[in-house]
Amino acid sequence: KMTAFGPYAKETTLNFKEDLAHQDIFVVTGPTGAGKTTIFDAICYALYGETSGGSRTGKELRSDFAIDSDLKTEIQFTFKVKEKSYRITRAPQQLQKKKRGDGYREVSASVELMELESEQPPLTKDIEVREQIQQTIGLKVEQFRKIVMIPQGDFKEFLYANTTNKEEILRKIFGTDLYKKIQEQLTQQAN
Repeated sequence: KMTAFGPYAKETTLNFKEDLAHQDIFVVTGPTGAGKTTIFDAICYALYGETSGGSRTGKELRSDFAIDSDLKTEIQFTFKVKEKSYRITRAPQQLQKKKRGDGYREVSASVELMELESEQPPLTKDIEVREQIQQTIGLKVEQFRKIVMIPQGDFKEFLYANTTNKEEILRKIFGTDLYKKIQEQLTQQAN
């Protein structure tokens, strides 16, 4: 759910679970300026507090169409990893219209990560959320950008990445660390 985010002035909900049921891979298409990259920015921003391209800061994500709106710029992303469901809500630091009188007030950035169906209280400190996301997903933000989203033109960069980077990325994706350890042990024994 994106609210006052990028070109999406109002609350916009994308339901990948229902709309893309039984799809392992999909492509987001549309004309230039339609908001495709913003969808990826929203997912990446929700999880890591950074956009998919890494070039825009949270302050720059508020919709220009919502400047005079009372809506708070916010991303809410619900996802599932290894049969556990999570919801993360993140809002950048932003100026919001005052409720009384003229002018704007500055609202601090906020984040909340909770495991659904869990009794644990949500995490609300950015550093704790980043660590938990990285542990849960198993990817750093740079790896997430290259693997999960492959933004326009970046697929070529992944293909040309050095072998060490590719190995590390693919090992994390497919969970083959065990085989790497076995290979290292066999090499030691052989030596």
